[in-house]
Amino acid sequence: MEISEKMHCLIIGSGPAGYTAAIYAARAGMNPVLYQGLQPGGQLTITTDVENFPGYPEGIMGPQMMVDFETQAKKMGADIRWGMATKVDFSTKPFKIEIDEEKWIEADSVIIATGASAKWLGLESEERLNGYGVSACAVCDGFFFKGLEVAIVGAGDTACEEALYLAKLCSKVHMLIRRDEMRASKVMQQRVLSATNIEVHWNSETAEILGDKKVSGLRIRNTQNGSEKEIPLSAFFVAIGHKPNSDLFTGIIDMDSEGYIITKPGTSKTNIEGVFACGDVQDKTYRQAVTAAGSGCMAALDAERYLGALAFQQAQS
Repeated sequence: MEISEKMHCLIIGSGPAGYTAAIYAARAGMNPVLYQGLQPGGQLTITTDVENFPGYPEGIMGPQMMVDFETQAKKMGADIRWGMATKVDFSTKPFKIEIDEEKWIEADSVIIATGASAKWLGLESEERLNGYGVSACAVCDGFFFKGLEVAIVGAGDTACEEALYLAKLCSKVHMLIRRDEMRASKVMQQRVLSATNIEVHWNSETAEILGDKKVSGLRIRNTQNGSEKEIPLSAFFVAIGHKPNSDLFTGIIDMDSEGYIITKPGTSKTNIEGVFACGDVQDKTYRQAVTAAGSGCMAALDAERYLGALAFQQAQS
């Protein structure tokens, strides 16, 4: 293969993790190059108000926040580019990465910040009202519906956790379960079933999210007899899981059974020396902008130390 370019630090993916890694790497003189991927800015670009990120006392729109992150990274000297990694070869050093199925580049270190994507139901109304009462993050958006009636779909531990979180804020939470049982752990089920303002709708699925410019209600379909009913409410939360954007590294980087990249505890280091991972592609627990940014900082610092040691070794040889 013909190599078109060589760099010290390549960051794959944007969002809070990738941009923060770029800021730190640029300030450390690593001359980072960041390829933004298919969705520059990540999941925050489909989020409206962000009120829980420190430094924005008045809150900020998700897309604008990512513009701010990108602007700061560029100001520090990071090379931000449109494009995506389509193949990787980490078997030899320097690492080789194919960009847009067109060219190959080499990098002494790689930071993976490809994020994760929320799983959706696939309804037209879900897509149309996304950001207008439809959300995949109760912790992010639940506050906006304080004192109001909401619904959540999902049957696992995450859905239970988010339902309980919403129950602290909202007047009532409707929880939709497709079957007559949950997948969640027994203790989480007990907590949900004992909450006085959570109503569990068994054998139920979402037929339609109602509303023109914002969510106004929900039509529920019984999975056993097909009967339907409508419930007026102000928000609809989807908690059926996330998929880490890690397919590119399958069989190369160690992952868990769900595809999340495994990093060594307390670090961003993967099983391949010189390759680091940060943000939601390796975090299935917190999935917040602030924790993603923090892990991006970790990845840049880990990469800086790695490159420093590599330079010393090369100087001694």
